[in-house]
Amino acid sequence: MKQTKSYPIALSIAGSDSSGGAGIQADLKTFSALGVYGATAITAITAQNSLGVHAQLALDPRMVYDQICAVVDDLHPQVVKIGMLANVAIVHVVAEALAKYHLPLILDPVILSTSGHRLLSEDAQESLKHKLLPLSTLVTPNIPEMRALTSMPLATFEDKERAAQHLMEYGARAVLLKGGHEEGETKSDILFSASQNGIYSTIFSSPTVQTRNTHGTGCTLSAAIAAFMARGVALRDAIAEAKRYVTEALRSGADITAGHGFGPVNHGFNPIKMIINEGK
Repeated sequence: MKQTKSYPIALSIAGSDSSGGAGIQADLKTFSALGVYGATAITAITAQNSLGVHAQLALDPRMVYDQICAVVDDLHPQVVKIGMLANVAIVHVVAEALAKYHLPLILDPVILSTSGHRLLSEDAQESLKHKLLPLSTLVTPNIPEMRALTSMPLATFEDKERAAQHLMEYGARAVLLKGGHEEGETKSDILFSASQNGIYSTIFSSPTVQTRNTHGTGCTLSAAIAAFMARGVALRDAIAEAKRYVTEALRSGADITAGHGFGPVNHGFNPIKMIINEGK
């Protein structure tokens, strides 16, 4: 019998960034750099650059639903990553579509852009918690996103643990609280996951990279986690590998000028050839 060859496949459900630093474009660059085949379902189109978001247009919710089903029914991705969802209607159809498939889901709750532009309506935040957190393998909020989702203080480790537990009570199986907005010589992301003895935490730290080129780091990290999981890596190890990838992408692009504001990371600093799986 002839062996069947296949690619590891990840699906990104997110908005389009015309400057290429975040959103769908960043996800596809990350997937490709890590040897994974990327497919997409676009939720919104933005007119943005390194200085900020100038305009945005959400797609028709049914078109978003149809994109997801078309990809999953045919390509059968191993992992799904969710980014910008724009509004309540899109949150609902994404949840409706993904509930059919029971795939590992990395949810990056994109609420604000790097420049502070709102990318998710306030009413959609509540829908996201009720509709998508129960389906999520991992949620990856940064500090401002965690505050928006929980309205809880995050000053201490105990505060952060309580906020993560709040999200997990909606059904999310794990929460990665990203520390990129905090000051200091290191950047630490904290993974909170459930164990028999309560909430278990793992800290992933890396040296702070001094650069303005941080546009799309959240999209890139969640896409990298999805890519490593599509390659068969377990969640905790996928986070560690993704953290290393993003840190090196920041370092490799730290002194590059691409625009007049917050430039992109260097997604392609050391790309891996497309991985080919061989099965029976």
